[in-house]
Amino acid sequence: MKKIIFTAVIALAATFSMNAQQYKVITSVESIVPNGFGRSRIINALEDKDYKEYTSVQTEDDNTRNKSDRSDIRVKNFEETKLLNFYNIGGIRFQNIAANDAVITSMINDMVANGWELAFVVSGVESEAGKDDGQGIFITRYIFKK
Repeated sequence: MKKIIFTAVIALAATFSMNAQQYKVITSVESIVPNGFGRSRIINALEDKDYKEYTSVQTEDDNTRNKSDRSDIRVKNFEETKLLNFYNIGGIRFQNIAANDAVITSMINDMVANGWELAFVVSGVESEAGKDDGQGIFITRYIFKK
């Protein structure tokens, strides 16, 4: 009998903890603009948004539009942590990359110390890539869960 109660309590606790998971996305944007003219930052939204408020349903019969304005999506409360650009006037600056790694590591360690687990990391590069390409960013999303 004790084993059955113990198993039921463990199963209930596991179900509760699965339902209680939450996720947090923090993004780093690192400039790959030549000559050091870009801006590099870690961005952390300090307010929540419900995606349902900005979602519309499209059907063949009618289009149910969401009444919210695109400007309503903007987050006005966020943290912005400065990072160094990948390039300076002399070209690629490896010291800046190492400095950014140290700052990002500090941010990850702080999140872990506050009970978050780094679940996924997704990154990509955006660049015009034309003959005189003078624009581009390296973006990384750090997805945490607890």
